[in-house]
Amino acid sequence: MKTLKKIFDFYINSSIHVALSVFALVKLTFILFDIANDYATLFFAFFGTIVGYNFVKYDALARAKRLQMTKQLKAISVFSFLSLLTTAYYFFQLQKTTQIIGLVFLVITLLYTLPFFPNKRNARNWAGIKIYIVALSWVGVTLFLPIINNNSPFANYVFLVAAQRFILIFVLILIFEIIDLKQDDPHLKTVPQQIGVATTKRVGVALMVLFVLLEFLSTDFRIEFFALKSALALTTILFLLFSNENRSRYYASFWVESIPVFWWLILVVFESF
Repeated sequence: MKTLKKIFDFYINSSIHVALSVFALVKLTFILFDIANDYATLFFAFFGTIVGYNFVKYDALARAKRLQMTKQLKAISVFSFLSLLTTAYYFFQLQKTTQIIGLVFLVITLLYTLPFFPNKRNARNWAGIKIYIVALSWVGVTLFLPIINNNSPFANYVFLVAAQRFILIFVLILIFEIIDLKQDDPHLKTVPQQIGVATTKRVGVALMVLFVLLEFLSTDFRIEFFALKSALALTTILFLLFSNENRSRYYASFWVESIPVFWWLILVVFESF
């Protein structure tokens, strides 16, 4: 049992699970825009997420001098290095334009982590900006990169999906911010820190209602997609409403981050009929 827990903790702590969520959203983009399996973009996003999240996460701990090189952390370091090599391999399989966009998100990740200017904090510590950087990065990597790499047209539906995906990621991050409220530095000025948990939940619910209503703007409105997105919104709202500072770390880092994966799997099953 202890071995299984160690494996599961490695799976979570090495950012494989969050990378799987990114993988699922890229696959959703393939389905929504009839893109054939583009393995270069898919695995660039997957392994790049592992590298980016581990870099951000463990760099912050190292700077706070709370990092001890345990066996698991050594394993994560090796895994992250191998993921970096794999990310580089798939990067060179992308089209030139996609590579440029990918580099832009790399700069955003570095800006988020490293202080580029003397006596300045990194973007991670810019009050209230973290949630927007993360949400925009997810939309860019999981939606725009696959579309650009496959030369798909930028129809109005692309921007509709972008708005919906931004809202979904934004609300999922709100759940993390509620759960991390006790640990977060007050200077971060996260949404719950600024407006309180109750108001944060009301904002999240309103955003998920908007998420569903935006579907009516689709020129190819399908009642099946509307029903699926309504179920997704309801699930997210329930996770949001039941979130609190005393929840287990697995509540967000596993279950909440599984929402995009479940969405993808349900859509795969639905499309198979």
